[in-house]
Amino acid sequence: MNKLDPAERARILHLLCEGNSIRAVTRLTGASKITVTKLLIDAGKACMAFHDANVRGVKSKRIQVDEIWSFTYAKQKNVSAAKAAPEHAGDTWTWTALDADSKMIVSYFVGGRDGECAMWFMDDLRSRLANRVQLTSDGHKAYLEAVEGAFGADIDYAMLVKIYGASPESAKGRYSPAECTGARKERIEGKPDFDHVSTSYVERHNLTMRMHMRRFTRLTNAFSKKVENHAYAVALHMMYYNFVRLHSKLRVSPAMAAGVATRLWEVADIVALVEAEEAKSDRKRGPYKKADA
Repeated sequence: MNKLDPAERARILHLLCEGNSIRAVTRLTGASKITVTKLLIDAGKACMAFHDANVRGVKSKRIQVDEIWSFTYAKQKNVSAAKAAPEHAGDTWTWTALDADSKMIVSYFVGGRDGECAMWFMDDLRSRLANRVQLTSDGHKAYLEAVEGAFGADIDYAMLVKIYGASPESAKGRYSPAECTGARKERIEGKPDFDHVSTSYVERHNLTMRMHMRRFTRLTNAFSKKVENHAYAVALHMMYYNFVRLHSKLRVSPAMAAGVATRLWEVADIVALVEAEEAKSDRKRGPYKKADA
């Protein structure tokens, strides 16, 4: 069976991480769509496993959390009329927790926007932190019970509740956002420092996600068709952002700034993770033996 060499794999993954669609990658590299998709899935699984095992005991002072919207197969309002829509079609939310100092994504979760998903997300975040932190979220009510269940009283938690009003520009187009007319800071638990109650950094990372993952770009046909592949693409992006991409302000990767990595990774290192997982699978299957006639 033909197999891409590590250099070609690295090239494909690098193109995906820099915001190219799967079809664009096939045109640039000559690889088939099936090959590119399979590599994305394998890389996503390897990145998930690495993040889960190694992003632990993170020493942080301030964590900002947020959710970013996308959709799978069809927008939620169109799922009922969609042909052969898969089980998880519709709105797909990516929850992210960012360390305000190192800019590292400590935890992420792909799912809905309900209370159960909030609890999964907060439980995962709590398991990765080494100490008490100050946490800031937006005014999404699902955070209240989730933070309480995961951290109890061992956290300094505040909400930044934004106030929106009608925008004078809204009449010009249906996608014009509402105008933010103000925000209020609410203490929920502990003693948060109100000077650092902010979600600016994690919201800026939302822009990074939309620029580096084609399936997050609005008003295109580059949306995810399967929620599993969406999750793998997110995992690949988080690995690239945390370990490979040089942060323009810090001049190191976020993982280096957080003390999780000792050097700046290359995309070839992600390929090495993929090949290591393949080697494990080969060992589990064992040597091929021809059946007796």
